[in-house]
Amino acid sequence: MSNTRLIFGFHAITSRLRQNPKSVKEIFLDSSRRDQRARDLIKLTETQKIQLILCDGARLSTMLGGTSHQGVVANIDTTCNHIDIEEVLANLTEPALFLILDGIQDPHNLGACLRVADAFGVTAVISPKDRSVGLTATVYKVASGAADSVPYIVVTNLARTLRKLKENGIWIIGTNSGVENKLPSLKIDGSVAWVLGAEGRGMRRLTRETCDQLISIPMLGGVESLNVSVSAGICLFETYRQRTNNEG
Repeated sequence: MSNTRLIFGFHAITSRLRQNPKSVKEIFLDSSRRDQRARDLIKLTETQKIQLILCDGARLSTMLGGTSHQGVVANIDTTCNHIDIEEVLANLTEPALFLILDGIQDPHNLGACLRVADAFGVTAVISPKDRSVGLTATVYKVASGAADSVPYIVVTNLARTLRKLKENGIWIIGTNSGVENKLPSLKIDGSVAWVLGAEGRGMRRLTRETCDQLISIPMLGGVESLNVSVSAGICLFETYRQRTNNEG
């Protein structure tokens, strides 16, 4: 299995250079780009001593199979991405906030979830190894840099990871449209982990049974469910709102 991956787009690559420059092996830039974003990127590659290769846009399109790339592609070393839950838990200095995604297979949804996680200061996003899309090039693009700023942890046994979080004093809250407890009635205190299931199927049974509490998001219209990234945004904002009010 290859230990490298292509990412694309100025935001994603600039974020990677600032967050994890050692993982960037080389950058390919469309030679016709002479705008400020391209100049800033060139300066950053010089500062970080990253190899920059100028080429035409057609070569970039070929590298990505025709995907829109904004004129810049980077080859990254994925072995520099590894982070485990023990490391995160050992370095906690404030109440934790985890986002756990049980089997998200749509790269656009995962990318959007990472953006939401970044916006609300999530400690880490956790996903199981199976039935999950992983950090693909499309995920990096949709995440707009958040895939580099939010730790993304892949685990082999999600239920066991949930139990580990609980042992470390983290309250596990799962979202389930079929329960009576609604989000507005939930009191959020201390470290929490939000668990959201896959599109259409929801959480797996063992994941659901391992949660400390299940809640549903109130729905007033005719739509039966929300996109997982929208649900994540609602839950994370409510956490932020309550924590901010408690500080006041």
